[in-house]
Amino acid sequence: MQDALPALVLNSETVARKTVGDTLANSNEATPQAGTGRPGLSDERLMLAFTQGSSEAFTELFHRYKQPVYGFFCRRVSDPANADELTQETFFALLRAATRYEPRALFRTFLYAIGFKILRAHRRKAAFRATFLGHRNSASDPSKHDATESGLWVRRAVEKLDLIDREIVMLREFEQLSYAEIADLLQLPLNTVRSRLFRARTALRNLLEPPSSTASGKATPTKPTDTGQPAVDPSLQRGYRL
Repeated sequence: MQDALPALVLNSETVARKTVGDTLANSNEATPQAGTGRPGLSDERLMLAFTQGSSEAFTELFHRYKQPVYGFFCRRVSDPANADELTQETFFALLRAATRYEPRALFRTFLYAIGFKILRAHRRKAAFRATFLGHRNSASDPSKHDATESGLWVRRAVEKLDLIDREIVMLREFEQLSYAEIADLLQLPLNTVRSRLFRARTALRNLLEPPSSTASGKATPTKPTDTGQPAVDPSLQRGYRL
């Protein structure tokens, strides 16, 4: 994925050119770690620094989350090119929403909420094109992007889950979000997230179990019992003479 987005921000005249250290040094939350390097800063503090004019903070956030957000879309749309475009749209939307950011929740919850809004808009447009314009998505199934047989099997099993259960599983297992983050993101009670995740995992376990011989209705052939007597030619049993 191209890194043109942070370059656009760095060259933008609308963003004051301040460093993360300069921004945090002027805030009450500044710590000795603030001037030692960006990796030591939390996502939330970087986002706050960006809202105060630090384009360097946005660049760091972009590099931290460009691959996770790209993976988020790759698991939900069929075309990698669309996933790349939606990823860039997400970060542009993050730019526009920066002035409204409040650190009441984790930054990644805020970011994935933006991603979900863009994903829903993309799906509405795709449904409109398919219904009214006759344009169908000819791209390959996203599950086929995984070259391994086991990965393909797992992805196909995930696709059989209920929509909400599928999202909960993917947010938990792939995006590594906590139960509280998933509940906040999907606007569900925390206990509902826990119960539906348990149900989804149970369903996946059943889907991924290899079918047994009794379940498939095929009888297992039995080995002939050795009686110690020579085998009788079938033609002799029918009364034929040699």
